[in-house]
Amino acid sequence: MPQPPNMQQMMKQVQQMQAEMAEAQEKLKDEVVTSSAGGGMVKAKMSGDLRLLELTIDPEAAGPEDVEILQDMVTAAVNEAIRSAQELATSKLGGIAGMGGAGGLGLPGM
Repeated sequence: MPQPPNMQQMMKQVQQMQAEMAEAQEKLKDEVVTSSAGGGMVKAKMSGDLRLLELTIDPEAAGPEDVEILQDMVTAAVNEAIRSAQELATSKLGGIAGMGGAGGLGLPGM
């Protein structure tokens, strides 16, 4: 007959994982990714916790007849910065968050 799971040990593991996740998420706030669009005419800097920190637009991109193109470049740069920040978060948190469920502890629904 299999031994029942040691609930105290499992809870300890869950608490440790939660602490590791919180620490990794806190560190992500200090990470920065940069992306660009339109051949570098629009640049976006984003923090690892998905805050837009800086948006730079080359004055050459701001002609009155180019507003629609500029809007598309800004959208592309910001979306690329978000994708890069999410990729960064996945690489930093993947070992913790990507374990499936409760870190592979076999606890359903966690």
